[in-house]
Formats: sequence, C-alpha cells, structure tokens
Amino acid sequence: MAWFEIRMKSKIKWAALGGLVLSFASILVHLFLAKSSASLVQYGAATAFTEDLHYIGNPSRKGVAYRRLWGKVNALEPLQPYANPRSVSYSVPHEQNNGFIYAKIRGGFEKIRTSICDLVTVSRLLNATLVIPEILESTQSKGISSKFKSFSYLYDEKQFIAALANDVIIVRNLPSDLMEGRRQKQYPIFKPKSSSSSNFYLHEVLPKLKNAKVIGLILTDGGCLQSILPSSLVEYQRLRCRVAFHALQFRAEITEVAHRMVERLRGSGQPYLAYHPGLKRDTLAYHGCAELFQDVHTELIQYRRAQMIKQGIMKGGLSVDSFARKWNGSCPLMPQEVGLLLRAMGYPPRTRIFLAGSETFGGQRVLIPLRAMYANSVDRTSLCSKQELANMIGPETYLPPDMFEFPPTKSAKQLKEEWDKAGPRPRPLPPPPDRPIYRHEKEGWYGWIAEKESEPDPSPNDLREQAHRLLWDALDYIVSVEADAFFPGFDNDGSGWPDFSSLVMGHRLYEMASSRSYRPDRGFLTKLFNSTSDHLYHPPRNWTLTVREHLNKSMAEDGIVREFHQSKQKSFLSHPLPECSCTTLKSTDLKHLQKGSNLQIIYGQQDECPEGLGQDLKTIGSQEISGDDTEGQEDDTDIELMESDENSQVDTNPSGEQDEEMDPDD
Repeated sequence: MAWFEIRMKSKIKWAALGGLVLSFASILVHLFLAKSSASLVQYGAATAFTEDLHYIGNPSRKGVAYRRLWGKVNALEPLQPYANPRSVSYSVPHEQNNGFIYAKIRGGFEKIRTSICDLVTVSRLLNATLVIPEILESTQSKGISSKFKSFSYLYDEKQFIAALANDVIIVRNLPSDLMEGRRQKQYPIFKPKSSSSSNFYLHEVLPKLKNAKVIGLILTDGGCLQSILPSSLVEYQRLRCRVAFHALQFRAEITEVAHRMVERLRGSGQPYLAYHPGLKRDTLAYHGCAELFQDVHTELIQYRRAQMIKQGIMKGGLSVDSFARKWNGSCPLMPQEVGLLLRAMGYPPRTRIFLAGSETFGGQRVLIPLRAMYANSVDRTSLCSKQELANMIGPETYLPPDMFEFPPTKSAKQLKEEWDKAGPRPRPLPPPPDRPIYRHEKEGWYGWIAEKESEPDPSPNDLREQAHRLLWDALDYIVSVEADAFFPGFDNDGSGWPDFSSLVMGHRLYEMASSRSYRPDRGFLTKLFNSTSDHLYHPPRNWTLTVREHLNKSMAEDGIVREFHQSKQKSFLSHPLPECSCTTLKSTDLKHLQKGSNLQIIYGQQDECPEGLGQDLKTIGSQEISGDDTEGQEDDTDIELMESDENSQVDTNPSGEQDEEMDPDD
C-alpha cells in the first residue's frame, strides 16, 4: 500500500512537471508570435475594420439614405475634366530657347506642389528649359535613402518629363559647361512672391535670362505666379492643371501603399469619409487662433506669430482676439465640432473616417472627441504596417536620438543677481529647492519654452522628420482625393498660403466635380454652434436641419460659387474652373438656365466638351428635379438611415432620435 502511494505521488509530480513545461512552451510561442506580428500590424484598427463592419446584402442596392450621404451631386455631373490646349497657336517647345531656369523650393507639401506648377508655367512663359527643381525639405535631411533624392523623393521624374514634353523642355541637370558658373554664383537669382505677375517675368526676368542664359529662382512663398492671369493667358492656366493633375505623379512606392490603404478602407464594400483637421501651427499663428488652445500650445503659436510678423510674412499685432477670428470664420473647425456636424448630417456612429494630415497641432488629445463619436476613425499608422512604411522610405543612415542638454548649473552669486534684477516686489516665490525635475518636463519638443526665448535650430532628426512628413502628406493626399466624401477642417479662404484641404478639393473638383466635397462656411457654422452652445450634444431638430441644408448647399453650386470668389484669388489649383473643365450640356440646355443663378455662373462660362470625351448626361432640368426629390425625401431619411444601418450590421440607434436628441454615448 505504501509502495502504491509513493508511485501515485511520483506520477502526480511528473504530471505537474509536464504541465509546467507545456505552460512555459505556450508562453514562449505566444511571445514569439506577438514579436513577429508586431512588425506586420502597427495597430489593430485595420483588422478591426473587417471584423467590425460586415456589409450584408447586395452593395449595389443603395437606398435614399445611402445616396444622401455618399451619392454624387447631380447638379455638377455635367462638369468634366478638360485641360488640353484649345488654341491653335499653342506650339510645341523648341530646343533653341532663351536659356535655363533652375529653382530651389522651400516649404511643406502644399507649397512644393503649388510652386512646381508655377515653375513650369513660368518656364513656358519665358520660353526656357526647366531644370528639375530641388526640394530643400529632402535635400537638407541627412542620411535619407540614396535611392530618392530631392524631386524624386516625392514625384516620378520620368513621368514628369514625359507628360510635359509638348509644353516645356525639362532636363535633370544644367549642362556641364554651365554648371561651373552656377557653383561660382555667376547667374542672377530671383526670390519672387506667389503674387508675382506675368509682366514681372516678361519685363524684369526675361532680359536677364536672355543675357545670362541661366537664372535661378528661390521659392519660399508657395508659388511664384499670381493665381488669376489675364484672359489672354488662359492656356497657361490649363498648363497648371496638366502639371498638377497629370504630370505630378507620386513615385511608385508611395502610390502602391496609398492604394493599399484605400482598399483597406473600402473593405467589405464600405465607403469612407476623409477629414483633414487643418490644425497646423503656421496656420493657427497666421490667423491668430492661439487662444483656442491652452498653456504651452498657446505660447508656441504666439511665438510663431511673432516670427511671422518679424519676417514680414504677415501684418498685424501679436495679440489677437482668437474668438473674434473664429466668429468670422478665420480659424479651423475643431474636431469636436466636425463630429457634431457629421452626426447632424446623419452619418452613422461606425462610419469609416480617415484622418489626414502629417501634423495635427495639439496631438491626439484634440482628436479624442471625434474618436469618441466615431470609433472607426483611423490614420495611416493604423492602416499600414511599419514594414510597409519603411519600404516606402527606403534604407536610411542611422542617426543617434536627440539628447536633451540641461542648462549649466548657476552659482549662488548668479542666482542672487538674477533675484535682485527681477523687478519690484511682490514677485513669485522660487520653486521648492528639493522638487525633482522630471524628464517629461524637459524632453518634449516644446521644452525650449521653459529655458530659452528663441526656438532652437532643428536637429538632424527634426530635418529627417520634416522630410518624412512629405511622404505622409503624399499618402494622405491620394487617400483624400479617392475618398467617397471629403470634409475640410480648414481650407484656403483667400488669405494665407495654399493649404492641404484646398488642394484636395481642387483636385476632386477637376477630376470629378460631382464628388461629395463639403465646403463649409466656418463663420456661419460658428454662429450656429453658439446658438445652441448649451445643447451641443442634444440640439433641437431645426438646428440639425439648418446644418444639413447648409452642408448640402456647400457641396453644390452655392459652395462652388463661394469658393470661386474666395479661394481662387489666392490659389488657382484650389478652384481650376472654368479654365480646366468643359460641360456635356448642349447649348440648347444652357438657354434654359435662369439668368443670374449660380448654375448660370458655373455653366455659362464653360466650353462644350468635344465628342467622345464623356457620356451624355441628363439635362440640368431633370437633374434639378432629381435633386428636389432627394431633398423632399429628407424628412423620411431617418427611417431609411435606420434600415441602412440594419443592413450594414452597425449600431441601430434610430437616426430619428438623433435629430431631436443626439446621444453622446451612441
């Protein structure tokens, strides 16, 4: 009996030992899988898409609710892209021209894109050969991939040269006999403003180009040619469109990743909305929106505004009433406000929203309200793996991380001298002597505010990050142009410089004018928010209907005409109409348009599209009837939205309840 008990105990010990071994092996396997999969998926949102939203039923069966949120704008369907030369006198360039133009471009994604379009146009105007421009944001960054340099860091050089062969002769470098003169700075250099006129180039630049055969341009203002040109130079406006929308193609690595992101966003047949917050430090400083933020962020904006005033970029005082600026529409809409507007439009809580923009001032904190209302809000980091982004960047030289240097310790004598010079009492007491200085208080990118009066020069890692932002903006640009709907937090309103949202909306307006691009009047919406500030999450039904009416009109002819009077004055690419489009409407249909109406303003200046360019569409009269029918059914949209949500297996909170009370917890 004793022998049997001993044997049973030994078996139990062996079984326990075996269990421990299996548990240890299981832990090792899980750790290995976690480590190996971390490089494949940076975050889990992309996977959650396919698990969270399953499109049940036939995706082609789209009801009134779907069309109201994602359908095309009927009134703008006759507009078609047509940027080809229409003048018989527009000739192919000859190699025997006036000389060469080389250029350096400083600035972010928007300034680079606008400047390249203007450069090509100026080269054609001066009958000169254009040297591929240098993008300083990439050339100044040390140790980036040797495969991609300067212009090719963003764009496809071969496509750029080939697409413009009938417009401008483009070469990669100056001839060797002229290169030495550039090194010795023998050629005249100009720093034109974005508002420079064609007469400036014809009367001041052209004589020096003919004399020296080479001139240099340094562009820092987001362009070098005024937005609106005389009617005699309409072909140069179309050339701008050919450059921006056809010749400037991103390199293959960027395009491949961007299209993969679009496929993931549209997984299971779902549409998606792209939203660009427009919260950039330069934009906020230029328009005086510092008080919309708090603490150190306000100081950062004010410091940048002081720099702009000192550099002559803008005129005005340092202290500005930010709330008055927001009241007249000069400041961006905050993400919380955009979320409330989308809910008022009827977008379900699980709508897929792509957050564009390489820089969102204030960080992820300001996006929390929007993410709370729309859980499927994602950006490039959650749609792409680290490996995919690394392949796009290419191999780079390792840079050591930036190390924060603490200021030198001050002696007791220096501290006493500073205390004596501090000014009249009462003065704030010094901090407790034994209080520790935590690392997060000193190592942030804004840590210089506590120690210095001037912003430190960018480190090698900062320069590399600026170069990477060009790639992130390129990805976001493609995804935003391809989106089923686009909502700008801020767009060019005729002041400042070209911005991301205005370029995206201009591209969408050119490529497919009937796509859903919201063009909100921020001043009008700010007044609406103030009218129901105590019930933001539970607005009355008439407030919701007012928002819907305004945003629906902003997508159609009313928004187009308003943008024509505001944005086009500063950036032609934000509103390339009517120069770069045509209409499929016949002349007989145009006669039926009411004189003085917005449709008459849009279509009255359009040329008729040549045969075969686009399919014949319905007349504008039938389109207006169709649009009226959709608006007439708006009262029944709540039921349709609920049915659409049930078909999509998303949260079925009735949209009818959202009209009267929008529950913040849905």
